[in-house]
Amino acid sequence: MSTNTLQEQVMAPQHKAARADTDTACQTVMAQRAYTAWQVLLRGQRLPAAILDLDALDQNIQALARRANGKPIRIATKSIRCTSVIRHIQQSGVPLQGLLCYSAEEAAWLASQGFDDLLVAYPTINTDGIQKVCLAVKQGARITLMADDEAQLSALQHLAAAQRCTLPIAFDLDLSFNLPGLRFGVFRSPLDSPDKVQALFRSLPRFPSLRLDGAMGYEAQIAGVGDNTPGKNLENQLIRALKRWAIPKIATRRAAMIAALQQSGAELRFVNGGGTGSVESTILEPHITDVAIGSGFYQPALFDHYQTFRHTPALFFALEVARKQHAESITCLGGGYIASGSVSAHKLPQPYSPEGLQYHPNEGAGEVQTPLFGKTAAALKPGDPAIFRHAKAGELCERFNTLLVVRQGQIVDEWPTYRGEGQCFE
Repeated sequence: MSTNTLQEQVMAPQHKAARADTDTACQTVMAQRAYTAWQVLLRGQRLPAAILDLDALDQNIQALARRANGKPIRIATKSIRCTSVIRHIQQSGVPLQGLLCYSAEEAAWLASQGFDDLLVAYPTINTDGIQKVCLAVKQGARITLMADDEAQLSALQHLAAAQRCTLPIAFDLDLSFNLPGLRFGVFRSPLDSPDKVQALFRSLPRFPSLRLDGAMGYEAQIAGVGDNTPGKNLENQLIRALKRWAIPKIATRRAAMIAALQQSGAELRFVNGGGTGSVESTILEPHITDVAIGSGFYQPALFDHYQTFRHTPALFFALEVARKQHAESITCLGGGYIASGSVSAHKLPQPYSPEGLQYHPNEGAGEVQTPLFGKTAAALKPGDPAIFRHAKAGELCERFNTLLVVRQGQIVDEWPTYRGEGQCFE
């Protein structure tokens, strides 16, 4: 496929159709419910509480599968952090291929819970985690660890040999670009050229306890950067232009690195790429076997601002209104669930219901209290719930032991998060 053809396909009208399709889906009971319905739903529940709208989740699963257009989805577990949700997605019938984990310990634990085909997205030389993976692999689990330089390979070799285990590994391909005054992408792997990938592959005979299983390349500047943020028209136009410029170059670089590996004799079981924000462009690359998706299942607030898609909010949390300083203010108990990454107001949880509540710029979301202001605060009183959405996806689950599971506006179950199952992989 030529670069021009790829770019034409990526920017084609089907993107508008996909956006219209997912916009139409944004009409679930929970996502659009009136504040009074939230009050009824949460009456008698202990606050704070995390709430999962199963109807919205199901809509997102189907919408993401349509966007992937038959390409298998690899579920990014860091954006889920709940085994019941992972199983629910797996039981949906959409094309899937394994899990994309964020630590060796998490992968080993998920293998013990019956999950398989586990790709650890980030390199590690943590002795305890690798030993757990070695044990799981020896017991038949398919776990693939990530690497991008010889120091990591040396550490993995030492531990795998001591455990008498052959470890599958994957190479992490860098897809970022250094532009004048700008790193368009993220700071990840040093493997940014075919020559570097070939050199690392040719070093593998020195590490006989390792075998190359696959490759991964994450185009973060496409997958994780919104381009339709309200009030930022000039910035949005710049980001869209950079994305249009980068997408064909990403495809060309990834194809060249995969070709270099194959020409050197590598047999790759998988080539993973992408994320929620790059599905349409990633799936057009013929060597991609599966596309990583995580945040799109919950649709956190940061993912509201993409031009080509809009999924349905599925994960919320409720805080208790603890006091009122004056008529048009409330103070909630707790709420300082700030998202990771670069510091900005966009990383604050988003007040969701009742509409019209806003932070005070000098306080934001606090560790023990969160003041909110607005005319709709006049109707609230101590004991009422205030509903929020987290800026990112799975990070909210680190704050709660369980998710209240809602179907058709009724609480039907309660699912434990990783934290609720006694697990913490941070």
